[in-house]
Amino acid sequence: MATLYSTTCRSHSYSLLPSSSSPSINGQNHTQRLNFSSCIVKRALPAKVSFPFRRNSLLNAVLMQDGAVATAVNPVENETPFKKLKDGLLSSAPSTEEMKEAASFDVNKDKSTVSITVVGASGDLAKKKIFPALFALYYEGCLPEHFTIFGYARSKMTDAELRNMVSKTLTCRIDKRENCGEKMDEFLKRCFYHSGQYGSQENFAELDKKLKEHEGGRVSNRLFYLSIPPNIFIDAVKCASSSASSGIGWTRVIVEKPFGRDSGSSAALTKALKQYLDEDQIFRIDHYLGKELVENLSVLRFSNLIFEPLWSRQYIRNVQLIFSEDFGTEGRGGYFDNYGIIRDIMQNHLLQILALFAMETPVSLDAEDIRNEKVKVLRSMRPLQLEDVVVGQYKSHTKGGVTYPAYTDDNTVPKGSLTPTFAAAALFIDNARWDGVPFLMKAGKALHNKSAEIRVQFRHVPGNLYNRNFGTDLDRATNELVIRVQPDEAIYLKINNKVPGLGMRLDRSNLNLHYAARYSKEIPDAYERLLLDAIEGERRLFIRSDELDAAWALFTPVLKELEGKKIIPEYYPYGSRGPVGAHYLAARYKVRWGDLGIEQ
Repeated sequence: MATLYSTTCRSHSYSLLPSSSSPSINGQNHTQRLNFSSCIVKRALPAKVSFPFRRNSLLNAVLMQDGAVATAVNPVENETPFKKLKDGLLSSAPSTEEMKEAASFDVNKDKSTVSITVVGASGDLAKKKIFPALFALYYEGCLPEHFTIFGYARSKMTDAELRNMVSKTLTCRIDKRENCGEKMDEFLKRCFYHSGQYGSQENFAELDKKLKEHEGGRVSNRLFYLSIPPNIFIDAVKCASSSASSGIGWTRVIVEKPFGRDSGSSAALTKALKQYLDEDQIFRIDHYLGKELVENLSVLRFSNLIFEPLWSRQYIRNVQLIFSEDFGTEGRGGYFDNYGIIRDIMQNHLLQILALFAMETPVSLDAEDIRNEKVKVLRSMRPLQLEDVVVGQYKSHTKGGVTYPAYTDDNTVPKGSLTPTFAAAALFIDNARWDGVPFLMKAGKALHNKSAEIRVQFRHVPGNLYNRNFGTDLDRATNELVIRVQPDEAIYLKINNKVPGLGMRLDRSNLNLHYAARYSKEIPDAYERLLLDAIEGERRLFIRSDELDAAWALFTPVLKELEGKKIIPEYYPYGSRGPVGAHYLAARYKVRWGDLGIEQ
């Protein structure tokens, strides 16, 4: 349902109402109310609780807020409770184990529980991002009262060893240090480990037994985070859905990118996932959508009258989406070489930001309304042509007595690899709002700085009285809105103003919202927001399958052409501003990259 996004921790309750056929006590039907504490965004409308599979929900319940009463919905007659997927097919009758689970479920338990399983718990992503994000949510009081975290991986490890590994990456908020050590100890006591193969139903069944022990007969909701390579996604999902899904609560699965390598492999992955899960159980995560400034993009546009009327071809000359890293692959070349910078950054991170930036006003802030508008943008985009793409690869460079390696110097990268570490592209949206406006994307590794930003360059003022004060430099005469996603988050608008004095001299100044100066509170990590949304069932910042299809349809043809023709990338020195070809591409559309000028 519709949401307005300001983080708040509060209590929720939902009512389990009996059907007309349910037994009564002393002639009265009794409503059971389940409560839990959670940190969520401010909700403008109630949010629906989803159960593990739409076809087999035991009870229909609605998550209500502020003491509202749920409307009773009678279960479908003859519907078998606690159905589970067995080998990808719904069983027609409950198993003995399921009947035991039904018998052990005590509706008098007044709490629900959330069990979070990190599949691939021994990997870098889990250690550096997922566990620290979960601890941050716990530290802020944003997780339910009853929750359990399980690590699952092939590595042999005890609970104590997992806790020791996790403890090394946990930190407390800069602005909230009290009871830090105590909170860490409490959190680590909720963390457990189970070793098993990703394709073993037996191992996942063992995990299921451990989860039930900790759930203690409460309403069990289960979240699986797949922090594993994509080639084993399906095995893990099959085993989790058939052997470890919740019988009486919801089951959700977070899937990390890459979501395939092209349209074909992405469609095959989606089809395989949907053999075991419904679309609303799949949470495809793109952590850039959880970044504070990307979240603020729609607020900036739709809640400020000064911007929304300007958001079109009539006033905007071009839009630039820029991503740069000041380091190379550094031992991760084996993974990167199989995908390249276009698949790794442009097809997902930058394209998702573009869709949010360019979409029409949605009907509401409901997840489906927003994702519908994003899909419309992606489907309106002109197929990307090879002549509108520049690719590059960094080479060795010596600076200040230090020699920086070339991409192919990485031992994990095949010699002679043509995989691009830099790409620039010009994209166009063929609709009434954006017709003819170039959207320029640029992403690269081993560049001169680390940044991610959106730059909106406006058109010049018709008949500007002060043109002679600027000369022929069009960029100095026009306004520019810059949204700096990272680092040092900021939103600033470049305007022209008069320098104090008796003469008429103009200057360029910034109207600047610098987050560190304006807000003392530390900005949450993107993974915190996205994990919280997945727990709450908020899908707005996750990618739907038709979004994914539209995104791959845009990039797949040019990727096949680049690889089929073995296009040699333009080489650029490590630590430079990238290949010269990117400047020629921008100049073709009368654009100058905004991040390369004297005034950035």
